[in-house]
Amino acid sequence: MADPATYRPAPGSIPESPGVYRFRDPGGRVIYVGKAKSLRQRLNSYFADFAGLHPRTQTMLTTAASVDWTVVGTEVEALQLEYSWIKEFDPRFNVKYRDDKSYPYLAVTMGEDFPRVQVMRGAKRKGTRYFGPYSHAWAIRETVDLLLRVFPVRTCSAGVFKRAGQIGRPCLLGYIDKCSAPCVGRVTPDEHRALAEDFCDFMAGNTGRFIKRLEREMREAAAVEEYERAARLRDDIQALQRALEKQTVVLGDDTDCDVIALAEDPLEAAVQVFYVRGGRIRGQRGWVVDKVEEATPGELVEQFLLQMYGEAAIPREILVPARPPDEAALIELLSEQRGSRVDLRVPQRGDKKSLMETVERNAKESLAQHKLRRASDLTTRSLALQEIADALDLDQAPLRIECYDVSHIQGENVVASMVVFEDGLARKSEYRRFSIRTTEGDVASIYEVICRRFKRYLEERAATGELDAETDDAAGHDGAGYDGAEHEGAEHEGAEHEGAEHEGAEHEGAWRGGAATPIDPETGRPRKFAYPPNLVVVDGGPAQAAAAQRALDELGIDDVAVCGLAKRLEEVWLPSDDQPVILPRSSEGLYLLQRVRDEAHRFAITYHRTKRSKSLKESALDQVPGLGPARRQALLRHFGSVKRLREASAEEIREVPGIGRATAEAIVAALRGESPSPAGQGS
Repeated sequence: MADPATYRPAPGSIPESPGVYRFRDPGGRVIYVGKAKSLRQRLNSYFADFAGLHPRTQTMLTTAASVDWTVVGTEVEALQLEYSWIKEFDPRFNVKYRDDKSYPYLAVTMGEDFPRVQVMRGAKRKGTRYFGPYSHAWAIRETVDLLLRVFPVRTCSAGVFKRAGQIGRPCLLGYIDKCSAPCVGRVTPDEHRALAEDFCDFMAGNTGRFIKRLEREMREAAAVEEYERAARLRDDIQALQRALEKQTVVLGDDTDCDVIALAEDPLEAAVQVFYVRGGRIRGQRGWVVDKVEEATPGELVEQFLLQMYGEAAIPREILVPARPPDEAALIELLSEQRGSRVDLRVPQRGDKKSLMETVERNAKESLAQHKLRRASDLTTRSLALQEIADALDLDQAPLRIECYDVSHIQGENVVASMVVFEDGLARKSEYRRFSIRTTEGDVASIYEVICRRFKRYLEERAATGELDAETDDAAGHDGAGYDGAEHEGAEHEGAEHEGAEHEGAEHEGAWRGGAATPIDPETGRPRKFAYPPNLVVVDGGPAQAAAAQRALDELGIDDVAVCGLAKRLEEVWLPSDDQPVILPRSSEGLYLLQRVRDEAHRFAITYHRTKRSKSLKESALDQVPGLGPARRQALLRHFGSVKRLREASAEEIREVPGIGRATAEAIVAALRGESPSPAGQGS
């Protein structure tokens, strides 16, 4: 591992001009390419404060052994050179967009003597026109089948085409008029090419002239009483219209644009693009990227545009979710490649904003599906658990992981969540949620919830005879005084947990080597807190991890590992260490810990919102003894709002029918946060 100070450029040797720089490893291989408006300012930022850099940037610097740069004249030239170098060297620390699947295109081989229409995947070929991409190959084939009626272009392979020419008889499509049969000379090469060009024009969005031409020919045929020909033309028009119906109209007829949306988490990002031509969605494509370095949405957009439009056709308008940092230079580069002005816009309202939201939903779904595929693989889960065990120096892989998160807004409606993952998979039947009583901050809340959960675990063990009386008594003096009723309350709250339809007993029995889950003889239900986790994860840094460890120490539990996962830098903190454990960015172990933490956060947020909504619906009037719904409504109708009622005196409140002196005084006391008078209470 290299020390960045050993290859730091000499002071004053770095120019202040725009340029592109390369970091190389000891073998001379390029591992990172970047651009800068000022090379000196950008490169100095890498070496000035190493400790303040993002952990992934630190990893890149310690992997590198040298840095060099190339000066260019403008920012546009820097963008061009950066793209060229990334494509040439494929640096491991640069963001690389890869397809989340192989998308099919509708291709027309205009470079051949007799152009052919076909479905293509993979790298694009010179001399071939592409339309799409499409989400499914069958969607292309349905469209082609409709269009061949009007544009009977060749679709057969080279072997079939040659064979038909040798025997002088066309294939089946030639007999049913869905191919003009150039193989047997029914049309000349020029006539067949004209059909292929018309096919391409229609697919490119120039649809109106073809339908108008067919309608005119249909009327002319009907006028001269050629009704069979008119009927065929009518069917051709309907075929074109059905082909158009398969492409959703979303914007104006003259709108050509690409709509790009992002969905991201700290480790990965998904990108979705909708291709809109002539106001219709002509295709869709998705990418998934590993975020090797910390990047803002604008930076991700810039990197994506450079990689996507390096060779692809550029529309006149591109809708993006965030503006790239070098927007002016990027627009100039894209306009230069297109040969005319390219507009880069962030939609704010109207149809384009609605379409952007649709694309964003697709990006989120794509990221979720990518994570699901990754999490469902048994080998990957086993690798993740082993990586966590190695990183945290555990004796065995943490087959059961519990994660805790605290949620609140400015200390109000504080709640905590507990989620359980066994063998790398969520066990929603084991989820629990807690109403937090302490008001001393997140650290104290973590301490409270860990005490409550593990004191309940000790009680369950005692009930099953796993603890002797002496151990049980010792445990009873710990836990900061959280009594058994509170633990019962925690489990009752959990009775509404997600996945209640699943039976947790079977999962626990399988995990414990086939041992049966203890059954409570009084209720006949499984004891849900009877087993401890191998690893406790808390959402937070060293303070939260230390609080969880302190709670376990006070309860005398020494066989459960603890760590904290800080969201900002995805650092793993151990209670006894001053420095975090940095898992590799591509680590499956880090991915699993992040997924566990995000699930705990989601579950806590859900409970917090439910509790907050409930509290917002409650009124201070609910606490007044003897004041029922009818009289509360009468008070609100009389005064118009709780604010006016709070400003009213007891005498003014007594004017409301049904409100006596004692009740009026109790209302005033409740609304002003005072204790009602003894007399009022007695009355």
